Amino acid sequence: MKNQCIIRHEEKTDYEEVENLVRESFWNVYRPGCMEHYVLHCFRDDSGFIPELDYVMELEGKIIGHIMYSRSEIKLDKGGVLPAITLGPVCVAPEYRGRGHGKMLINTTLEAARGLGYGAVILEGNIKFYGRCGFTRAKDKGVRYAADPEADYLLCLELIPGYLEDVKGTFTDPEGYSVCQKDPEGFEKFEAGFPYREKKKLPGQLQP
Repeated sequence: MKNQCIIRHEEKTDYEEVENLVRESFWNVYRPGCMEHYVLHCFRDDSGFIPELDYVMELEGKIIGHIMYSRSEIKLDKGGVLPAITLGPVCVAPEYRGRGHGKMLINTTLEAARGLGYGAVILEGNIKFYGRCGFTRAKDKGVRYAADPEADYLLCLELIPGYLEDVKGTFTDPEGYSVCQKDPEGFEKFEAGFPYREKKKLPGQLQP
């Protein structure tokens, strides 16, 4: 079934379908409800958004996956910054998980990012999954997470060999990721346009 998938750039006509997919995929996963669909919605107008790396995965005319990337940077201890990009949100429809679609979507877009000349990708994620796509712990490469310097979940991948060699610095999430905290009223208004879903507090969630 994976071989029948089409991975293509997201188009404006996909926006509503993709936002519903993202909402469905993240609902009650990391917190009661989710905010990722609003992050994506706002990021499309953010200067850090990379349209060339905004992709969907389509199967038999239905969008079952989405991935986006944004510009980011590492603040170097010695001064200055090193450009990077950040992956996420990325999702696959719940009913298609566990079949390799997510890995396929990530690997395909990493190759596209490499072809565009980007040097490294940084993200927050589970090493057990992203390690299969070549990611390693960022702190092992000298990159600390500003929000949690000892974080094992901040991961990185060199797209250009040696790009992170001898790098010592701090990574901060792109500003676009904090849009829900900066504009809670905008988020609530946006969320009101979707069908009602029950928010649940579940074991393993990261935020209340």
